Amino acid sequence: MPEHPSTDGLTAAVPRQFPEPSTDPAAARAAMVARLEDEGAVHPGPVRDALLRIPREVLMPQGYARRTALDELPVQWQLLDWTAPADRAEHLEALHCGESVLIQHDGERILGRHAGERRTGGTMTSMSSGMFMTAVVMEQLGLRRGLRVADVGTGAAVTCAIASHICGDRNVLSLDRDPHVTEAARHHLAALGVHPTLITGDGEALWPALAPFDRIFATYSLARVPEAWLEQLAPGGRALLHLTTGSPSWPGLAVVSKDPADHITGQFRPVRYGHRAGHGLDWIYLKKPFRDRIETCDGATIAHTRQAPPPDNAPGFWIALNFLHTGLVRKGGTDDLIIGAPACGSWVSARPDSTGGWEVASAGPRDIWAEIQDTASRWHAAGSPDAYRLRFESDGQQRLTAGPGRHELAWTLPNSPTPTPRSPTPR
Repeated sequence: MPEHPSTDGLTAAVPRQFPEPSTDPAAARAAMVARLEDEGAVHPGPVRDALLRIPREVLMPQGYARRTALDELPVQWQLLDWTAPADRAEHLEALHCGESVLIQHDGERILGRHAGERRTGGTMTSMSSGMFMTAVVMEQLGLRRGLRVADVGTGAAVTCAIASHICGDRNVLSLDRDPHVTEAARHHLAALGVHPTLITGDGEALWPALAPFDRIFATYSLARVPEAWLEQLAPGGRALLHLTTGSPSWPGLAVVSKDPADHITGQFRPVRYGHRAGHGLDWIYLKKPFRDRIETCDGATIAHTRQAPPPDNAPGFWIALNFLHTGLVRKGGTDDLIIGAPACGSWVSARPDSTGGWEVASAGPRDIWAEIQDTASRWHAAGSPDAYRLRFESDGQQRLTAGPGRHELAWTLPNSPTPTPRSPTPR
């Protein structure tokens, strides 16, 4: 996910002074919440109060620190432990800096590990999401006492703890597909005196025995809104989830509502940060060999054009590109436009030239520049939408649409794959 955001308001705020990292959990929480307030992610109210009260070091007493550079292979990780005095300052900083906290490597058992254990290679299979994104989603849910909540993707149990604090733990259900994650969450939540219903099973199927739910949300992204969510959402309820094609570059949030007459409506809008796919995401950035080919223009065709790419402040366009031409990943940290398609090795870069036009370099079987211009034309014709209607058709199809009549910009979300049979069980 991108780096922690900076304030982008119209008026400059006086920078708040934050304390230096320490081993004082209360001070670290206060500094984290103050930073989230300055960034507009959280406001006075129940979510802010919960973040100030929930000790993150109890929910995540251990977490992995990467000990190799971003492009260095094999990746090496070291397990930090809150109870180890030598780890305490580094771990506390990792818990409160705003970035994701990595809690599980290659599906391992989470409880019973020892401080300092090292892992080489593999992948991180469970984590706590970045706090800016978490705070924004929890605020938008509009949680209050007594609401029945389904938290899909337990992970480190941060969102489950927040929902339990606000709504009451007996009103909260949390599901995760990994029994080790469920086991650890139960242990850590119990240490806080919180006892929600925790289930190991298929989050997309939810849990009909406890339905309906007033609020449903996921801590990972999905390709479409699960049908079970629509069925188990209570009248007057709301569901939030990030939809994705698999690319992490242009996230979007779906807001689904059911009115008292059981009529379902939805909106899909770009957001600054979004959850990643829960499993099977092959790439989250352009890897070094790929970036080196782009930097050297290896095998590239160079062209000059007066046609500029759409600006970064047109997220409605980039969302459309993400869905209409899937598999693209944008390189961050540069003023130039650099986009690659890792699956086939295609790429394009665009930068201003000395004539006031653009120099476009491209390579590979896909013409990504043509895909950009085609999408831009359709997006402008649809009225340059900032958000899209999420329509639920009678035949089960889900469509994102914007614009009038023949200028409508629309696409159909993929059907969910046939699920593997499971037998979810409360644990």
